[in-house]
Amino acid sequence: MRSGRLAHLTARDREVVALAAEGQSNDEIASACPSLTVRTHIQRAMAKPEAHDRAQLLASAYQTGLIQPPPPAH
Repeated sequence: MRSGRLAHLTARDREVVALAAEGQSNDEIASACPSLTVRTHIQRAMAKPEAHDRAQLLASAYQTGLIQPPPPAH
């Protein structure tokens, strides 16, 4: 369930945030999705929930259910 903080993210913004949540760098995301301007999408996504940095953006994404943590490794 998305809260108002992240409800206005575009599908592309959500894709970039999900890849960032996997720990991928901007360069890694760009190589996987070459049509993206990754830095722009990260900055736009950060502006929408008024996140101060990438870590705060990802924390909001987890808190709102936009992305789910991976299952624990056994």
